[in-house]
Amino acid sequence: MGNQDVKVNVRVEQNDKTDGEKPAEAEAVAMDNDKAAAEIAKLTADLEELKQTLLRRQADFENYRKRVEKERFEDSKRATARVIEGLIPVIDGFEHALAAHREAEYESYRKGFELIYKQLLDNLARLGVERIEPTGKAFDPHLHQAMDRTETTEHADGTILQVFQPGYVFHGRVLRPAMVRVAVHPSPASKQAVN
Repeated sequence: MGNQDVKVNVRVEQNDKTDGEKPAEAEAVAMDNDKAAAEIAKLTADLEELKQTLLRRQADFENYRKRVEKERFEDSKRATARVIEGLIPVIDGFEHALAAHREAEYESYRKGFELIYKQLLDNLARLGVERIEPTGKAFDPHLHQAMDRTETTEHADGTILQVFQPGYVFHGRVLRPAMVRVAVHPSPASKQAVN
């Protein structure tokens, strides 16, 4: 019986040691779990912050790209407008040359000029240039420049009677206003001045 008593006592002592170690070990595991959970929470928050930063940077880059494209397009339009403004006097020269020589001996010369003139106008139209043809329309100070006025009751007040020089618009921007003669109704003061 002595041997059995010893064995039981040893086992009880081992169980006592295990029970004493379990709370410390469990506490260490629980602390490790808490640290791991805190580390996971911190890493999750950092990951979410990085995702948000990435999304903001992508949006900023996309806005930058769109702004650069728009600026490039606007720069291209401004450069084209400058070239077209330089060509407007050439168009005027063509028109004066075509109007000056109506004689039969200049017919073949005139046809060549007309073809070149038409090609020039067609190419400018493809670029977005529009010619302002205001005869018979109401005067618009944004598109027209009044060079003369004629008192008349035959036309509505502010009607354009004659175009001295055509105007040109490029993508909504006036490159040169049309120089025009405008109809105005006679005022009572001007009637008295005539009499």
